[in-house]
Amino acid sequence: MKARFLTPAITAFKEDGQLDMKANQQVYDHLIRGGIDGIVILGSTGEFFNISKDQQKELMDMAISYINHRTKVYVGTSFLSVEETIEMTNYAHRAGADAVMIISPYYFSLTEESIEAYYNEVAAATKAQIYLYNYPARTGYDLSPELTLRLLKKNRNIIGYKDTVTEMAHTRELIGLLLTEFPKFDILSGFDENFIHNVLSGGGGCIGGLSNLVPEVFSNMVKAVNEKNYEKMAASQKKVDQLMQFYAIGTPFIPIIKKAMMLRGINMEDYCTKPFLRADEKQIVKIKALMNALNIEIVV
Repeated sequence: MKARFLTPAITAFKEDGQLDMKANQQVYDHLIRGGIDGIVILGSTGEFFNISKDQQKELMDMAISYINHRTKVYVGTSFLSVEETIEMTNYAHRAGADAVMIISPYYFSLTEESIEAYYNEVAAATKAQIYLYNYPARTGYDLSPELTLRLLKKNRNIIGYKDTVTEMAHTRELIGLLLTEFPKFDILSGFDENFIHNVLSGGGGCIGGLSNLVPEVFSNMVKAVNEKNYEKMAASQKKVDQLMQFYAIGTPFIPIIKKAMMLRGINMEDYCTKPFLRADEKQIVKIKALMNALNIEIVV
């Protein structure tokens, strides 16, 4: 399996909170021109948790149609209830998504038995291919390697796993346990800086938010890895390590990356779902300084 880097695309909004379809199309074109291997819509970076079902369906339909097989399209279909998750998963599948990505219910910490029952019910009710989404900092619990193995043995349509943890030891444990029995299972890291470590450990790559801003950096990184060009890999890693500073400018980082994309010249606004606040003047100064330091051209 060749290494891949997928972008969890931001969602562009108008000031009134409605989807800005033209701006979202600009974002997709920017990512495709940058050579990204796939686009994930309605992930965490896409603010899925604050978007109504009707808006989600509207965005799915537009994105899948507009991207039109120019790259892979993955759709986050996560809801707190199993019934709504099944509804949205089947909607995405019928709309033509290449796969869906599902984070298990958050807020309450769940037992492994509860998590397993949730995914088993969803997987049995759909023909969609499913990526599990592990984000213990947000759910309050971990999708352990052992739990994942049990799910794979029962559900052949679970084909991948996004591991949003800083500890590569967890991802390596997944790779070591799961790929022995399921060698085509796709294990992706959720933090940009872990891409190379993931692939060298036997994983499939990464789904990382910084590629919204500079997709070409990450597609070049993928090329260097697939060509086993270690000098270019090292140079790419150094660049990404510096890019990680964007995450420290504001919490959450979504308004920060949107402002940076605007400054780069993408025709969009930096509106987010409430209560996210747009980047303030101090943050904008930091964004511009970092873009200048990394030779990312500021157009606006």
